[in-house]
Amino acid sequence: MVRLTQSYAHGASAVPLLGDTIGVHFDKAVARWPEAEALVVRHQEVRWTYRELQQQVDACAAGLLALGLEPGDRVGIWSPNNAEWVVTQFATAKAGIILVNINPAYRLAELEYALNKVGCKGLITAASFKSSNYVDMLRHLAPELDSCRPGELHAAKLPSLRTVICLQQAAVPGMLRFADVPAKAGAAEKQRLGELASQLQFDDPINIQFTSGTTGSPKGATLTHHNILNNGFFIGEAMRLTERDRLCIPVPLYHCFGMVLGNLACVTHGSAMVYPAEAFEPLSVLETVAAERCTALHGVPTMFIAELDHPEFARFDLGSLRTGIMAGAPCPNEVMKRVFQAMHMEQVTIAYGMTETSPVSFQSAVDDPAERRVSTVGRVQPHIEVKIVDAAGRVVPPGTPGELLTRGYSVMQGYWNDPERTAEAIDVAGWMHTGDLATIDAEGYCNIVGRIKDMVIRGGENVYPREIEEFLYRHPKIQDAQIFGVPDARYGEELCAWVRLRDGAGATPEEIREFCRGQIAHYKIPRYVKFVDAFPMTVTGKIQKFVMREQMMAELGLQEIKTA
Repeated sequence: MVRLTQSYAHGASAVPLLGDTIGVHFDKAVARWPEAEALVVRHQEVRWTYRELQQQVDACAAGLLALGLEPGDRVGIWSPNNAEWVVTQFATAKAGIILVNINPAYRLAELEYALNKVGCKGLITAASFKSSNYVDMLRHLAPELDSCRPGELHAAKLPSLRTVICLQQAAVPGMLRFADVPAKAGAAEKQRLGELASQLQFDDPINIQFTSGTTGSPKGATLTHHNILNNGFFIGEAMRLTERDRLCIPVPLYHCFGMVLGNLACVTHGSAMVYPAEAFEPLSVLETVAAERCTALHGVPTMFIAELDHPEFARFDLGSLRTGIMAGAPCPNEVMKRVFQAMHMEQVTIAYGMTETSPVSFQSAVDDPAERRVSTVGRVQPHIEVKIVDAAGRVVPPGTPGELLTRGYSVMQGYWNDPERTAEAIDVAGWMHTGDLATIDAEGYCNIVGRIKDMVIRGGENVYPREIEEFLYRHPKIQDAQIFGVPDARYGEELCAWVRLRDGAGATPEEIREFCRGQIAHYKIPRYVKFVDAFPMTVTGKIQKFVMREQMMAELGLQEIKTA
């Protein structure tokens, strides 16, 4: 193994990048594994082979062309996990239509912004999800739906939108039924679909995902076939997926975790995509893994914690599990160890990335030493470059914290119709600035220290929340902990800990601080400790520390410290 002399690594690989579009590669997968099980959706009782999935995909793709949608048009999908989502993902890719992922949690203002930002010509929508009535919200934004013919919408608030397709069986005024789309296609559209296979190019944009930034409006990261197909392939390679694997996917499809780390990792390896429910529910995951004999399982740390701590956990035989991915948020060492042992996932991998990089840049290998897999995010993915730089942009020595930058096939084309913010993110040398603080050691293993904006500067000392969180996980009463900074007149910032205790446990703030004394530096001991039942987070399981900070500032009566 080459030892690094600076914090720069390149994923040299003898395995070439794929030069296919997603549609072409999907057809190759069908030709290779036609009778292998491709998609299992337990809550819909769907069970399709690769050949059967291809029939659904091709019929949908031809139908979309028949509706007047053209390659390069944007079509949004606003839905929880279901078979139609998967069909739409591959059908739009085959037709060259850019799929726009819309967060199922979006409400009126967010939906209006997303559809208009990228000029969606079509929208595929569920009727409702949890407390959200999607049909009612759409009729509120576009009352013209009530009187227009399907496919001929002209709405004042949604000027680009023409066609709305609803997943429910019952007809809705102004909307087409998803089930009726295939019948719209004739011989001409089917022939055109075949012709598009050779016309579409792998550098064409095919997917727009909105980044859930903590400030400002969401940005539409524009990704190509080449970006996400190759990322899915190498993610599957790292897990050593084959046609014998069955991946349980409880993470949302609208996010790259579901559609790239899940669907594209499976399709590039002939594995089965298994969906336990339309949204995460720990019992459905445990039931599905046991019933379907899943060999792999994805999730963010909070999902794995919920599964491990479920009162019926011991009832399920999870012995079929081998691998999977824990990602989307820092992965606590203690949780990883429990996943190894109690869930039989000795080959579980950690992945790190961001939407703008398709998403994965680092991933641990199934044969990495256990200590490396619980304490790092692994090494750089094939064909990707990474470096760690200081505030002046200079590459730092191994083990030194700095901002993580990444470059290569995985970097997005840019933010849709937003050259200014694209230029802020991707520099003239093609490096994507992640905003994450990280270290790379001499052997190339990366550790994510935190977000640049999450780093706490207390009395001139740089404090990395992740380090303190990992220490607090050692406390026998603590199930989960999050560290962040709040304003302080004397030190600039002080540390605050939000702590979730294990069921039935009780503790005091002083007990938590006493646990830290003599074990970590005094300036890393939280001044404020708050016990909570849950953390504010996005639908993908990302902890929203800025929300915690705002709540604590209000509770404690603190004001932002003005600086020159």
